[in-house]
Amino acid sequence: METTFSNLSQQFLVILLALTCLIDTSLGGRQIDPKSSTQFIKTSCSSTRYPDLCCASLLSQASTIQTSPRLIVHAALNVALSNAKTTTASMVKLSKTQGLQPKQTSAMQDCLEVLSDTEDELTKSIGEMDKINSSNAGLTINNIQTWVSAALTDEDTCSDVFEGKSISSNAKTSVKSQLLTVAHLTSNALALINDYASHHA
Repeated sequence: METTFSNLSQQFLVILLALTCLIDTSLGGRQIDPKSSTQFIKTSCSSTRYPDLCCASLLSQASTIQTSPRLIVHAALNVALSNAKTTTASMVKLSKTQGLQPKQTSAMQDCLEVLSDTEDELTKSIGEMDKINSSNAGLTINNIQTWVSAALTDEDTCSDVFEGKSISSNAKTSVKSQLLTVAHLTSNALALINDYASHHA
């Protein structure tokens, strides 16, 4: 029950922030500067596959992102990594409290190993973002694109585990939505990276 309530709270927050993305840019009769960080995030997220989630996950970091294409990619990667770690923790807890059968435990462990790869790939990508300069931009961005693409594939593989019959319905309910969110956040990060790359080709 506690886990379900926590998930609902998180989902409500995401929905609330997503609605903020859709609000008109006028506030109390005062127009928001189109170059403001908030508008920059909304515009950047419009090129992603899940723009509402993108906007909702990044709005709280507007003061840090400002209007920097590099910083918005950095923030998106960090959000995806943070959610991957949270999902991993939920799965570890689930494996200890749900009384899974050996076959279920094995499937869960396979997924955890894949998520570990995801975390490594996202961590490396964040590290590389800090190293980008005019002399290495092309190669570095290509490495980041490769790693984030691999992370997205890993997440899809992990989600497939929860499509099968080896995992109980309770486990699917508890974790599958979190896996889907991580995959969507990673997809958004990849879209922002691709957009960043197109301006540094």
